[in-house]
Amino acid sequence: MADYVLSDETRKQLMRVSTASIATQLFKRGLRNQFIQGVSAVSAKDETMVGQAFTLRYIPAREDRNPLEVFRNADHPQRVAVETCPEGHVLVMDARKDARAATAGSILVTRLAVRGCAGVVSDGGFRDAHGIGELDMPAFCARPSAPTNLTLHEAIEINGPIACGDVAVFPGDVVVGDRDGVMVIPAHLADEIADVCSGMESFEDFVLEEVMNGTPIIGLYPCTIEENQQKFAAWRKRTGR
Repeated sequence: MADYVLSDETRKQLMRVSTASIATQLFKRGLRNQFIQGVSAVSAKDETMVGQAFTLRYIPAREDRNPLEVFRNADHPQRVAVETCPEGHVLVMDARKDARAATAGSILVTRLAVRGCAGVVSDGGFRDAHGIGELDMPAFCARPSAPTNLTLHEAIEINGPIACGDVAVFPGDVVVGDRDGVMVIPAHLADEIADVCSGMESFEDFVLEEVMNGTPIIGLYPCTIEENQQKFAAWRKRTGR
């Protein structure tokens, strides 16, 4: 859904739910491959990353096309992506899962943060990862990597469909990242998933409370015993959830 716009309400809902809950709900709808493989948070953040995808695709670098001087070009796609990723969006980079060279460093990622972007995700490497980790803006990558992107990658296309960590990512998809990793929600499902997951999170909080109090998991999760359903209804009334 190219014209989908993430609402403030859906963003707030998704910031309160886990990637695990999102994965379960997408699985129920037949989507099994929406978790970006091989990436993790550069540093753990208390706030969940939520934003629509703005994409950058890398292809393998060819030596005659990627000398260091290309960074002098005002239209270099990596630099242009950093300067045009919209506020509140997540820059998602396709590096073919090759982290032997960086896809960005702390200066470019800091620029994204200053411009009000919601986060950055790469299935390749980041250089100056310590500096990136100190930013408030969430960042996810495969691992730290010192070599410049030009060593192995050529930035070639901005805001087209990409693969990131084996997931198809289309511009405008909704990207959610927490301490478990990053999920990609197709844009046309974002509002629905946010609504359903909000209720699911409440139920899982109830279940965890019951488990801590010694309740057996069978018949509780999933809730198949009438007594537990009644207890959940009472819990929701008591907690206002």
